[in-house]
Amino acid sequence: MKKQISNPASSGLTLAEQMQRGQVFSDRCPSRQVLNHVTSRWGVLVLIALLERTHRFSELRRKIIGVSERMLAQTLQSLEADGFVLRTAYPVVPPHVEYSLTLMGQEVADKVQALADWVEINLHRVLQVQAEQEDST
Repeated sequence: MKKQISNPASSGLTLAEQMQRGQVFSDRCPSRQVLNHVTSRWGVLVLIALLERTHRFSELRRKIIGVSERMLAQTLQSLEADGFVLRTAYPVVPPHVEYSLTLMGQEVADKVQALADWVEINLHRVLQVQAEQEDST
């Protein structure tokens, strides 16, 4: 059964209100891109790392084992563009750049950390189901 897209007039919301809330299931909704940045493999780990404290690029790279320089730079740029990460460059030689969370970044990082905590706490259950699935094939 297909779900019909609601008409703004019949939904009780103005078009501006609907645009502000977003339509996450729509392929044209900008919230999808933000969700992708926040919930990507590296986005999650960067946000959780920055919840602890401010980090330099090299510290983040060492902390997040397996991320390439390129992917870390892209992830930080995306999260900065979304308003979650603050990049502070100090005018010294050699260059000194630090990354921290904005207030909005702290909010989203708390949510992401809760999800990561759930996964870690329940990993044994997930692994058990995976093993059962593997045994049944």
